[in-house]
Amino acid sequence: MILCAGFGTRLKPLTDELPKPLVPVGDQPLLAHILNRLKRAGVTHSVLNVHHMSDKVLSTITSLPLNPQVVTEAEILGTAGGVAAARHLFGSGPVVLHNGDILATPPVADLLARDRGGLRLTVSPRPAGQGSVGLDAADRVVRLRGRRFGTEVRGADYVGIALLGERCLASLPERGCLIQDWAIPELEAGRAIDTLLTTLPWCDLGRLEDYVRANWEWLGARQYAVGAGAVVAEAVELDRSVIGAGARIGGAGLLSECVVWPGAHVDAPLRRTVVTSSGRRVSLQT
Repeated sequence: MILCAGFGTRLKPLTDELPKPLVPVGDQPLLAHILNRLKRAGVTHSVLNVHHMSDKVLSTITSLPLNPQVVTEAEILGTAGGVAAARHLFGSGPVVLHNGDILATPPVADLLARDRGGLRLTVSPRPAGQGSVGLDAADRVVRLRGRRFGTEVRGADYVGIALLGERCLASLPERGCLIQDWAIPELEAGRAIDTLLTTLPWCDLGRLEDYVRANWEWLGARQYAVGAGAVVAEAVELDRSVIGAGARIGGAGLLSECVVWPGAHVDAPLRRTVVTSSGRRVSLQT
């Protein structure tokens, strides 16, 4: 299940135009990248929840991999409540849960290899005391949301991918947050929350700078990419920029470190800017 219902507040003003899972990364919406990676990891059945600009997500469903089933939330239910509302679509579990603003290689098989019925978080290791979670010698969570539940030997960052086992799924609240309203009470009751450590690269696209960086990483060694039907004036030089399908780049000079969404029109010179399909320009801090 991919969580897609949020407002994308950290990525405003881009998310005033598109819900965060649909912002373009290279040649596809973020959600398409997520679903393709899950498919390559062996996933055959996908579910996603929607709320913010749900009509735009629903209009893209037929073009997405894995033919996802959709649960529309009339009001935001939270990361736990959203999953609870979709239980009828995937049964008793286990379920791999994937945040809709994360780009990573999902370790689906490794998560499923140790399903104990509870919650297992995929984490990226960090030194002790650092990161969003702390782990004990058995890699169980002992620090979460600023609270401590045991002796920490290393820190880690939760990468937004988790395994929810049968007991976890059955006891999720109808509204609320997976971490605050399910994981914290579990730790308070003395029950364990397991983790899976990964050193694979991952990216949280919650902030503008991270969103642009994800596009540059998609470019790789290329200097630029130009989508189908896009037109770039002869006097324009492209440098580390992604030009979406059907976009038009006029003017003259350098267009550097820019992400131009499909259908957008803009003139060079321009630097370190996201240009949305409506023509809104969002500059990165230098």
